[in-house]
Amino acid sequence: MSEESKGWTRNEMAARAAKELQDGFYVNLGIGIPTLVANYVPKDITVTLQSENGMLGIGPFPYPDEVDPDLINAGKQTISELPHSAYFDSAASFGMIRGGHIDLTVLGAMEVAENGDIANWMIPGKMIKGMGGAMDLVAGVKKIIVVMEHTSKNGDPKFIPSCTLPLTGRNVVDMVITDLAVFQRPDHDSPFKLVEMAPGVTPEEIAAKTTAHYVS
Repeated sequence: MSEESKGWTRNEMAARAAKELQDGFYVNLGIGIPTLVANYVPKDITVTLQSENGMLGIGPFPYPDEVDPDLINAGKQTISELPHSAYFDSAASFGMIRGGHIDLTVLGAMEVAENGDIANWMIPGKMIKGMGGAMDLVAGVKKIIVVMEHTSKNGDPKFIPSCTLPLTGRNVVDMVITDLAVFQRPDHDSPFKLVEMAPGVTPEEIAAKTTAHYVS
């Protein structure tokens, strides 16, 4: 198998994350790959998507001829509404998040540590759009899934012993989905376990590209 055919694409990573959704869940999707999860919600369950900019009940990305420029998610991408969609102010939105009413969030990250720390909001010295709602999400949501590339653009591991970038939250991540593998832990006192590998990927390759300690 060629190097190009190894692993999951961005869409396949999002589809894998969507398998973690359960019927009746209220779910927040972060910026980047996580937004693609909206296109892969299983047909046999009902999930309500929440956006911290004030929308509850988000449909899939619209086709070009269906775009409404006034309907956007927290990442300023155009989205679609559903018959039951609700709109509200930022205070109500963050009240839902901080009050523990969101069951699951899928976030991107620049680094995840072996103890569940996450860094996903800034790189010192680089221009950033802002903190967004990530710190509130990791503190108030019941389950945290991170979807990210396994290594950075220069090949450095992103699942590492301890984060080097400013933290978004400490010991909060429950599952990590990369283009190479899935790591999961049953609770925040347990180590991450390698539970799934992407097509064409070997345990040796994952070990070579991961500096975090995990259970095989």
